[in-house]
Amino acid sequence: MQRVPPKEMKNNPGPKQTTSLEMETWANQAKSPPKKKKHCQKTSTTFDSLETTTARSSGEISMLFSNFADMLSERAAVDTSQRMDLENLLKEAQSIEAFLKDKKSHLKQTLERISDQLSD
Repeated sequence: MQRVPPKEMKNNPGPKQTTSLEMETWANQAKSPPKKKKHCQKTSTTFDSLETTTARSSGEISMLFSNFADMLSERAAVDTSQRMDLENLLKEAQSIEAFLKDKKSHLKQTLERISDQLSD
């Protein structure tokens, strides 16, 4: 056996004694599920939360697209109506233009006859 000087003996308490509290803690750790399962449960909860959020977002996006499609449809109907109104106005303007050209031509002929009668 080796002889230990007295100073080193004070610093070296010898083999560590396990207390009952430490034994219970160790036993509870051995019985408890591994930490990976807790992480999986947390991941599963996070995944469920993500699915719920995705489903809500998908519903909101669908509603927004539906509203957008309705607005586009209404706008297209208004545009079609305005285009038809403009086409009708254009037809009316062309009709008036043709009428005025005819009147001008008729008036020109009348003035030429009057001029011819005066010059005779």
